[in-house]
Amino acid sequence: MNLPQPMASDVEQRMIARLSALAPVEGYNLSALPDVRFLRSNRPLSRTPVLYEPGIVIVCQGRKRGFLGDDIYVYDAQHYLAVAVPVPFTMETDASAEQPMLAIYLRLDFQVVADLLLQLEEMHCVVDAAPKGLFSTAMDARMGESVVRFLEAMSSPLEACLLGPALIREIYFRVLTGEQGASMRAALTNKGQFGKVATALRRIHRCYSEDLSVELLAREANMSIPSFHAHFKSVTNTSPMQYLKSTRLHQARLLMVRNDMPAATASNRVGYESPSHFGREFKRLFGRTPVQEVQWMKRTFAYPDPGPSELYVSSH
Repeated sequence: MNLPQPMASDVEQRMIARLSALAPVEGYNLSALPDVRFLRSNRPLSRTPVLYEPGIVIVCQGRKRGFLGDDIYVYDAQHYLAVAVPVPFTMETDASAEQPMLAIYLRLDFQVVADLLLQLEEMHCVVDAAPKGLFSTAMDARMGESVVRFLEAMSSPLEACLLGPALIREIYFRVLTGEQGASMRAALTNKGQFGKVATALRRIHRCYSEDLSVELLAREANMSIPSFHAHFKSVTNTSPMQYLKSTRLHQARLLMVRNDMPAATASNRVGYESPSHFGREFKRLFGRTPVQEVQWMKRTFAYPDPGPSELYVSSH
């Protein structure tokens, strides 16, 4: 059996050098490709609620930790994070001015993923595995070389546009065929009960401002209410209504930070009828009032673009 080889230290140093140049300022740095951002953070970040959308987070220097129930997900220079379905959790960052946290955020392009999944199936690369919506995996030598080639191409505007998409596809391939790739493939193909929960998650993110009930979501997932509750919690570590509430509050935060929208307007936009009720639930989740949170986000995440992952960005 050929085990994946660990990433060599010289590859890691090449990653850091390239990414440091691609992310010259603190916060999120745009790239030539719409689904790719580069992040630099010169300071640590204590635990904060986040709602990651489907994508891949590759940390080349520094460390992030995600907390979901009793599980801890470490993503650093030796591990990348893959997200198949939006999952709310808390996250913290280790970083300093001397050793800034440098990361790549790749938002999943589902058309590219679907094409790869189809080709893998045609090549009989089918492995039965339990679907997982979130996992961290060791960065092996092949994945490291793919990331270095991608960063080198992104350093040239011409190569970024002409070669970048193919190199992103290569990284997707490494993730989907890596140590935990079978679990991600199972999640992305919506197999079994996981797939039924994924149907409900898509409905929530598409219609979060509407009057959604557990009964409606369970019916759409073609499950009984008790079964829906149990399987939903196994995927997201929370209940359907708590997940809906979290999605609404993250979306409201995004509206306030990006659009300078007043809290009362944002609360109404995401489905709250009472601004005071919204304010109480917002502070319960984020630990700050809406005004305080917006001020903190602008300081911490380089407003006006707080990025695609630390803040949830809707995929529709």
